[in-house]
Amino acid sequence: MAETVTNVSEYQAIAKQKLPKMAYDYYASGAEDEWTLKENREAFSRILFRPRILIDVSTIDMTTSVLGMKISMPIMISPTAFQKMAHPEGEYATARAASAAGTVMTLSSWATSSVEEVASTGPGIRFFQLYVYKDRKVVEQLVRRAEKAGFKAIALTVDTPRLGRREADIKNRFVLPPGLTLKNFEGLNLGTMDQANDSGLASYVAGQIDRTLSWKDVKWLQSITTMPILVKGVITAEDARLAVHSGAAGIIVSNHGARQLDYVPATISALEEVVTAAQGRIPVYLDGGVRRGTDVFKALALGASGVFIGRPVVFALAAEGEAGVRNVLRMMREEFELTMALGGCTKLSDITRNHIFTEGDRLGRPLPRM
Repeated sequence: MAETVTNVSEYQAIAKQKLPKMAYDYYASGAEDEWTLKENREAFSRILFRPRILIDVSTIDMTTSVLGMKISMPIMISPTAFQKMAHPEGEYATARAASAAGTVMTLSSWATSSVEEVASTGPGIRFFQLYVYKDRKVVEQLVRRAEKAGFKAIALTVDTPRLGRREADIKNRFVLPPGLTLKNFEGLNLGTMDQANDSGLASYVAGQIDRTLSWKDVKWLQSITTMPILVKGVITAEDARLAVHSGAAGIIVSNHGARQLDYVPATISALEEVVTAAQGRIPVYLDGGVRRGTDVFKALALGASGVFIGRPVVFALAAEGEAGVRNVLRMMREEFELTMALGGCTKLSDITRNHIFTEGDRLGRPLPRM
């Protein structure tokens, strides 16, 4: 099958054929009208290149570092829940593929494999995505387990005090398929999701996730772990400044794959505002809508230190398991390398704001007030 797949997006149609409707809809859908879901992709198409020519591009170096750790390329894997719903090997396959590609895998709190199980797949740089539960002892236990299992950072999701209105999940009365549990919470009697009249996940979140979460909790998290904390879900300059102030190690510009508040801007549209506000004090990463090597280049030109991909991974996992995820990472890498060559850049630091032309540039629109 890999022979016929020529780009990352083609895996989505294959996944749609292979997966039960409830599972596919869970991965594919966004909140409410899904305006932001479409915009996460479409906003990239409004950014054009200003390539430079007659530059020796015979060797191209895509290596970079994240929080001081070397990775092979600025393309990493976002946390996505319930990967065994896509493929029996689930998070194991994703972890091995990320490790083989020399990049980061972020494990979801709601993984169907535990931090210990993922660590057992072998070496690799792994981050742990954290949802803060009402029971803080549960959180402390989980963070300690992740640290002990060799995870290198925490991606604290901050845009989910409540679950967004995902109408496909409500229609399907989404619940985890039989035999699958939230593995990290299994021993704590929080691993199962009950059937509900609407989305079982929404009911679970309402019951378990702490709506009081605030900036002071970023400090609290720092007091219980030595792992650096990335704040995932920032899309404004104001919150970028607060993230720097709170001692975050980095920011992930994310709108939760357009699954939370609809009609927020695409992450690529919010990126420059956040980068400007962070003033180079901490790295800013982009998550959302990345499907092409050209998208990666555009994000870096706007100041991102790297990108995270989510849906491409679960769709490829559903289509071909570990081989699919490896193929996604390979295709993204090759496209990005080609974009660098054709743009006249031989290393990541060569990629500048001058290499792109945005809608705002065309309209002579200033950046939002800082």
